[in-house]
Amino acid sequence: QVQVVESGGGLVQAGDSLRLSCVASGRTGSGYHIGWFRQPPGKEREFVATINWSGDSTIYADSVKGRFTISRDNAKNTAYLQMNSLKSGETAVYYCAAPGAMSPLEAASVGLMDYWGKGTLVPVSS
Repeated sequence: QVQVVESGGGLVQAGDSLRLSCVASGRTGSGYHIGWFRQPPGKEREFVATINWSGDSTIYADSVKGRFTISRDNAKNTAYLQMNSLKSGETAVYYCAAPGAMSPLEAASVGLMDYWGKGTLVPVSS
């Protein structure tokens, strides 16, 4: 059973930076991508970014391009989301997720993931 655990959330001010971490454990084999999503208060969960196994291919939501960077360290089973120039409207619970089987990277951008963490809250004050 794959377990996904996020960390690094916390209160920040608009314009600040924050780095989230995601540890995915319990999986055998390699080749799986990983993704970040977020759910603002009272809204639907939305895609943020995803990265392939080797780290050389990424997809970002238009709203975060140029400000957020997704990366991973496979030796540590960890993925990261570096968030710069945070905006007050980006207050949300941020989730990390992984697929249950090999699938195209684009599948993550539409939320086709099987294992989800419990999320980490990032309040952004104005």
